Amino acid sequence: MFLQLFGTIVIAGIIGYASERSGFTHNGYLPSIIICIGGAFVFFFVRLMFGIGFGSAGLNAIVSSIGALIIVPTHWRR
Repeated sequence: MFLQLFGTIVIAGIIGYASERSGFTHNGYLPSIIICIGGAFVFFFVRLMFGIGFGSAGLNAIVSSIGALIIVPTHWRR
């Protein structure tokens, strides 16, 4: 479980960096990475508490990171 948490953080950081690098978001590198890591943490602990997930921990990290990038920036934009 401890290694899954570190893997989730690493995958979320890579997704945040790649989304900013590819032009998917325009938040800046650090805010995108922080948003992805936050979303991955939340989904990781929801999976631990309730057992809700998409299968593997890596797939959960990818889906939750992309979901956080879609929800958070568009919620605060005008």
